[in-house]
Amino acid sequence: MLKKLQTVTLGCSKNKVDTEHILSQVEDLYEIIPEGEDIPVDILLINTCGFIGDAKEESVQAVLEGVERKARGEVGKVIVFGCLSQRYAAEMPELIPEVDAWYGAREFDPVIRELGAEPSDEKRAERYLTTPSHYAYLKISEGCDRRCSYCAIPFIRGAHKSVPMEDLVAEAKSLADKGVRELIIIAQDTTYYGLDLYRRRALAELLQKLSEVEGIEWIRIHYSYPAAFPEDVLDQMADNPKVCRYMDIPLQHIADKVLDNMHRHVTGEWTRELIRKMRERVPGVVLRTTMIVGHPGEGKREFNELLKFVEEARLERLGAFTYSEEEGTYGAENFKDSISAKVKQERLDVLMTLQSEISLSFNQSRVGSEIDVIVDDFVDGVYVCRSEFESPEVDGEILVRHDSSVMGDVDPYSLIGEFIRVRVIGADEYDLIAEPIEI
Repeated sequence: MLKKLQTVTLGCSKNKVDTEHILSQVEDLYEIIPEGEDIPVDILLINTCGFIGDAKEESVQAVLEGVERKARGEVGKVIVFGCLSQRYAAEMPELIPEVDAWYGAREFDPVIRELGAEPSDEKRAERYLTTPSHYAYLKISEGCDRRCSYCAIPFIRGAHKSVPMEDLVAEAKSLADKGVRELIIIAQDTTYYGLDLYRRRALAELLQKLSEVEGIEWIRIHYSYPAAFPEDVLDQMADNPKVCRYMDIPLQHIADKVLDNMHRHVTGEWTRELIRKMRERVPGVVLRTTMIVGHPGEGKREFNELLKFVEEARLERLGAFTYSEEEGTYGAENFKDSISAKVKQERLDVLMTLQSEISLSFNQSRVGSEIDVIVDDFVDGVYVCRSEFESPEVDGEILVRHDSSVMGDVDPYSLIGEFIRVRVIGADEYDLIAEPIEI
């Protein structure tokens, strides 16, 4: 009988890909138990996040829960790797000695050996999917050469390193063979892709090659840095039917003083012009961004400038968080975090109230439209779907009630991962309601 291995993955989708690569190397040796399933396991493998305070606390809590399960006899061995253990390699083993082994964010091969397998080059392109089988994240590079003043990622993950294009195409083909129809392109900065390998920004070329993989129908782009944005990516988005008209582009702020303190290497005017170009060259594009409020240098004037920009730009999706001082970063060593937590939270609330109105307006504008959606799930008689304008896990959903007059006697669960045509009939701030037209 195979031993049981369970994983817990904290943080971003990039961590999810790391976990999936490791699992692909050892899946023949273990019964893989889904995350969250509460049964005894032989090994608990925890992939941690160490980006900001809340994420670190969540990771520490997950490790403590793991060792508690071990103390109760529900887990045989606890292995921890990822950003938290990379960042605090000296401290964590002393703080939580009950953990059997600690590894850093880049120590995949040692983790694989700890699990009893020898790393195989033949399996480098393989993934054990922890997402639904019809979509997958594709990490196109590791690390980051940016030095944003608030960010600890460069000294956790190291310098930028692109994955060779041929390896990514091979991975995409392997994923397509497993039934994946949607690729979500991720990295610390996807627009930096190729500079180290090819001496040019090669994201547009990569998108074209990935779109030629049989079985892949949608490709969407996340985490695109605005500075020196490669505009040929917009041509792919406008002209390649497989590249979703969707862009995740973390802007972080708009006021020049704050952008300069953040070391973002752009100005507010540059940002406004880039958004204008995106709207003009890719009609109907949906933009997702993130903002930081309360960063050193953000006074009332700068915050009001941010609000004015958000009101004018009408970005369809926006998330935000308050600035937190992270040890080891340029910001922590050179700026005073003088804005109180109360003021930061008040600013965050004002910003998100404004954005909720914008998001609602955008969703309401879609009522009456007919769109193709992919079915993610079927729950209580309702298909949970997304269009090219919604990314999984971060955006809203399109809810479609089963209609036998349109769908006949089809098994609803057989439509998971398939595309159907729907008409939007209702909207709120987050989700849409639609009715099926055809399958």
